[in-house]
Amino acid sequence: MIKEAQVTLCTLLVMGMVAVAMQVSAQERSAIVVVDQQVSDGLIPAERVRLVGYVADRLNQSYENRVLAQDVEHLIEPFRNRTETRLWQSEFWGKWFTSAVLAYRYRPEPRLREVLDGAVAGLLATQTEDGYIGNYAPGSHLQEWDIWGRKYTMLGLLDYYEVTGDALSLQAAQKVADHLIGEIKGSSDGLIITKGNYRGMAGSSALEPMVKLYRLSGRDEYLDFAKEIVREWELEQGPQLLGKSVVDVSKRFPRPKQWYSPEQGQKAYEMMSCYEGLLELYRVTGLPEYREAVENTWQNIRDTEINIAGSGASEEMWFGGRRLQAMPVTHYQETCVTVTWIKLNLQLLRLTGDVKYADEIEKAYYNALLGALNRDGSDWAKYTPLNGERLPGSGQCGMDLNCCNASGPRGQFILPLTAVMSTNKGVAVSLYVGGEYDLKTPKGQDVTIKQETDYPVSGAVKLSLQLDKPEEFALRLRIPAWSAATKVTVNGSLVEGIQAGGYLELSRIWTPTDVVALQLDMRGRLIQHGDGVNNFVAIRRGPIVFARDSRFPGPPLTAVLRPVSDQEGYVALKPAAPSEGMDVWMAYEAAFIPESFAEQAADPTPVQLCDYASAGNGRQHSTFTVWHMQLFSGRNR
Repeated sequence: MIKEAQVTLCTLLVMGMVAVAMQVSAQERSAIVVVDQQVSDGLIPAERVRLVGYVADRLNQSYENRVLAQDVEHLIEPFRNRTETRLWQSEFWGKWFTSAVLAYRYRPEPRLREVLDGAVAGLLATQTEDGYIGNYAPGSHLQEWDIWGRKYTMLGLLDYYEVTGDALSLQAAQKVADHLIGEIKGSSDGLIITKGNYRGMAGSSALEPMVKLYRLSGRDEYLDFAKEIVREWELEQGPQLLGKSVVDVSKRFPRPKQWYSPEQGQKAYEMMSCYEGLLELYRVTGLPEYREAVENTWQNIRDTEINIAGSGASEEMWFGGRRLQAMPVTHYQETCVTVTWIKLNLQLLRLTGDVKYADEIEKAYYNALLGALNRDGSDWAKYTPLNGERLPGSGQCGMDLNCCNASGPRGQFILPLTAVMSTNKGVAVSLYVGGEYDLKTPKGQDVTIKQETDYPVSGAVKLSLQLDKPEEFALRLRIPAWSAATKVTVNGSLVEGIQAGGYLELSRIWTPTDVVALQLDMRGRLIQHGDGVNNFVAIRRGPIVFARDSRFPGPPLTAVLRPVSDQEGYVALKPAAPSEGMDVWMAYEAAFIPESFAEQAADPTPVQLCDYASAGNGRQHSTFTVWHMQLFSGRNR
C-alpha cells in the first residue's frame, strides 16, 4: 500500500510539472535547439496542415481508433515491474508515443494532449534514482532488447520536449542516456555492439536519440558516444554498416545457425534504424562518408529488396526479395519494415530534395502501409503478402498488442507535414494530397498552399496560393517517374519541357489569384516480372498496385489470365462499381485473355481489380493476388 501511494504521489507531482510546461510559448519552443547542424535539410516540413479526402479519413480513423484508444497504463506497467530478461515490451510505449506525437502535430487537440501529458507523467514516475527507465531486471541490463527499449523511451521523451518545451522530459532523457553510457563503459568489454541482438544493430540504433540529445543539450559526451557507436560498427563483431554499404544487404554476413540471433546481420528494421541515426550524425558532423553509406545502402535496398508494393523482408530479414516477390513468402513485409523504409526515405528526401525518395514514400504509403491497416484504423497487420490473404497479427511479450500495432501510425502520420515543404527558394510539393498547407516563403511571409484533388483516384490536381502580397519564389512540383505524359498549366498557360522523375520548378512572382493545374498520367501499366521460366505480370495505375480479389465475380484466382495491353505496355482500365459493402477504395475492369485449349486464342473477358490496400481487407474474408502467373511455352527453351 505504501509503495502504491508513493507512486501515485510521484505521478501527481510529475503531472503538475508537466502542466507548467504546457504554458511554454511557441517562440520559446522554437529556440530549444542548442547546437546547430553542419548540414541543413533542403526541405522543411509544413507548420500546419488540414487534409481532406481519403488519406484524411484514414488518418482520422487511426487517430480515434488506434492512437487515442490505446490503454496507456497497459504500456507503462512493464516499466514498473522490471522483471524482464529477454523480451521487448518496453518498445511499445515509445513507438505508440512517437506515433501519438506525430498525430498531435497534425491535429493538436486538447484531448490527445492530455493523453500525452499523462503518458509522460506515468513513465517518468517509473524512473529509478540512477536514471534507468526500462523493464529489465537489474541482473539482465544491456541484454537482449533492453537498450532497444531505452532508445524508444528516449525518442518519445525528446519528441515530447520538442512539442512542449518541457525541461523535465529532456532531463529524464538525459538521465536515461547517462545511465546507459555508464553501464556500457562499465561492462566487461565496454562495447555496445556486443549487447543484445543482430550484430549490435538493435542496441546501437540508440545512435539516433544520442545525436538528438547532443543537439538539444549541447553536451559533448553524447556526440562522443555517438561517434564511438559508429567506430564500433566497423569492428569484426559489428554490423559494418559503413564498410559493407556497397554489399547487398542480404549478403553482408554468412547465414547464421539460428535465424533470430546475435549473429544475424540482415535484420531489415534494425539496420535501417541505425542508418537513420547515421543521417542525424551526418547533419551535425558533415562527414560525407556517413551520407554516402546511407545512400549506397538505400540504393541496394531499393534495387534488390523493395517489391511492387513498396516494402520487403521475409521473417524480418533482407533476403534478396525483389526477384522472389511473386512467390509465396513467409512472413512477408513486416509493417515495422514498411514504416522504417518510409521514414528513411523521408530523412533522405528532407536532406537532399531528390524526387526519387518521394516516389518510394508514395509507393510504400498507398500500398504496403495502407494495406496493413484494417478497415476502421484500429489494428495493423504484422505481415502482408502480395498473394494470399490478410491475417491479423497476435500479441507479443504477454501483451495484447505487437510491435506493428504500435509502429504503424508512425509511418502514416509522417505524411501530412511533409507532403508540401518549404525550401530556401520557395515551396516543394512532393505528394499530392487534398488539403491546405501552411508554410513560410523565403522572405518569411505566411503562405498557404491549397491542393484540390482526389488523387490518386484521378490524376487531376489544382493548386492555389493564399498569401498577403505578391512574392517571387520557386514552386517545385514533383513529376513521378511513372508519369510519362504529364500536363501542367499556370493560369491556363501550358508549361513546356516537363520531365518525369524530377521536380518541375516554376519560378515567378506569385499572387493569390494564380492557379496551377496538373494532369498526371494515370494510364494502367503492365508490370512484368520473372526469369524467363517463371513469369508473372501485375497492373499498376499511378502509384497504386491493383489485385484480383475472390469477392469479385469472374474466373477463379487460380485461372491463368493474360492482361490485354498495347505495344507500350499500357492496359485499358474501365472504372467498375463493386457490390455494396465490399469496402473497396478503387475498382476497375480490365480485359484478360484466359488460357485456351482450342486452336484459336480465347476472346478477352472482363476481370475486376481493386487497389492492393483494399484487397482481402473487407468485412467478408477473401483471398487476393497481385501477381498473375503466365503460361510458359516450350518454344522459349
